[in-house]
Amino acid sequence: MTPLHSGERPALLCISQSFAPDTTPTAIRASKLLEQLSARWDITVLSEADGLRGDSRVKVEIARSWRPRKLLASLRRMRLSKLLELGMWPDESIFWVAPAVLAGRRLSCARRPAAIVVFMMPYSAGLAGIALSRLTRLPLILNLDDSPTCTDMHPHFPTRLHYRLAKWLEDLYVRRADEVIYVSETNLEAVRSRQPEDVAGKLHLVRYGADAEDFLPRAVDGEAAHDEPPHDDTAREQAPVGPPAPQERFEIAYVGAMSGWWALIEAHAPPPGVLKRLYNAWLRLGRYERMMLDQRTSSPEVIGHAILDALAEHPDWAGRVGLTLHGNPYAADVVAQALASAGVQDVVTARDPVAHAQVAGILAGADLLFLTLPGRTDGSRGGRISAKTYEYLMTDRPILAALPRGENWDYLVDKPGVWLVEPHDQERMREVIAELAGAKFAGSARAFDRSELAEELSYEGRAVEFEAVVKAGIDRAGGRRHAP
Repeated sequence: MTPLHSGERPALLCISQSFAPDTTPTAIRASKLLEQLSARWDITVLSEADGLRGDSRVKVEIARSWRPRKLLASLRRMRLSKLLELGMWPDESIFWVAPAVLAGRRLSCARRPAAIVVFMMPYSAGLAGIALSRLTRLPLILNLDDSPTCTDMHPHFPTRLHYRLAKWLEDLYVRRADEVIYVSETNLEAVRSRQPEDVAGKLHLVRYGADAEDFLPRAVDGEAAHDEPPHDDTAREQAPVGPPAPQERFEIAYVGAMSGWWALIEAHAPPPGVLKRLYNAWLRLGRYERMMLDQRTSSPEVIGHAILDALAEHPDWAGRVGLTLHGNPYAADVVAQALASAGVQDVVTARDPVAHAQVAGILAGADLLFLTLPGRTDGSRGGRISAKTYEYLMTDRPILAALPRGENWDYLVDKPGVWLVEPHDQERMREVIAELAGAKFAGSARAFDRSELAEELSYEGRAVEFEAVVKAGIDRAGGRRHAP
């Protein structure tokens, strides 16, 4: 199929089941990258996400999932989710594949794209991409936001067979695609190590990003201090100009969903009864554990107690230091129970999900940004890197990152204004909070000049990297078609 161009711009058909106005990391990444690319490409996105979008050159077509919602909801109400876990593969988005293929085939005929680009998660979208590439003989570029075999994202599987299927599916994606993009170098190298030499060269790293204009520095009172975090010799602290910020409260902000609420509740709950133990045994039956993660560290328990310790050390700060979680999707009663069971309900507040456009204002209004990932109980290196990492770095706010060693830790280790601590290190968290809160209450709130990182972090730069991979995929496919 010879692609037609709209004017001077070649066309791309992009598949992203989650897309703006969704606020998932994949939706944000796909939206940002494609908006940049739309200046040079005629882009059509096939998605399930519906809703109002701002002005954009990107055209969005909606494909409705054939998901049997009532049946799935009924099975979950009957506590039969184990059956869904065993039988629904690779994930619930499998019900979107067929309508996506049908809609994609129609769009391919109408738009005559030069290539197909697929953004995942969820992972089933890649199957639609492979099917459409086969039907249209178009180049295929796959973007995997997280590896299906990453132990941080997928520490266990319903059975060993499900793990083998996940590994097989990831290898299938790598071998069938013309180029493949990962967001974590650790995960990329793990996948590359098991590929044939001629396939390994398809893998590329294009990280998440953030746009500088969305994250302008926030004004702080007084002259900022000039001492640096203990691990960093290069951080340049600054005092942004502007009106003074209020001194009454030291606000710590976390943006995104924490996943450790149930682990927190269960850790502080009395021993379960016989029926509960039997039900838990049923849920664990056949499970293949690849990694034990301490999900409690994906909760505000440790930092909440660190705040309480700081307040005990400084009684005059009572009611003036706290953590607010922005973007919590869990039920309010679950969160309230978890916070109360951990004893941190007086210093932690959870708020509902917010539009991504509001995130910059939330970050700018905080005195300290908190980032955490679940601890790895065996001490091994992790491959996950949080998308919040890049948005936090685009601000001038101090960052407290409670992370296991691995990809995310390594990326932040030399960045200005970042305090790195282990996920369980309550004492070190207390020290950081006390230091930064004390500086603010003394009229010298801390801020850091990260302007040198703006170009590296920007989606404008990420889009250039991404576009290079797309063009490489088109060239690879062209060479394959013309090979003798």
